[in-house]
Amino acid sequence: MGGFNEEQIAQFGLTFGVGAFMLYMVFIILQLARESKAGKFGTFVLFLALGVGILGFAMKGVIKWWMGVE
Repeated sequence: MGGFNEEQIAQFGLTFGVGAFMLYMVFIILQLARESKAGKFGTFVLFLALGVGILGFAMKGVIKWWMGVE
């Protein structure tokens, strides 16, 4: 497909597809905080609780890059 092999397509999808999904999740958390009228502290707690998974996934990529593991 366009000169790309399966590994390159999968890596592109993982990098940009999941990245876009993570940004969408941030939007969902923000909307949830607005609709529930959570206030500043409630919004912080929502981002802390629901954003930890997103941060963990992002940090996994950074740690793999830092260690030089493919």
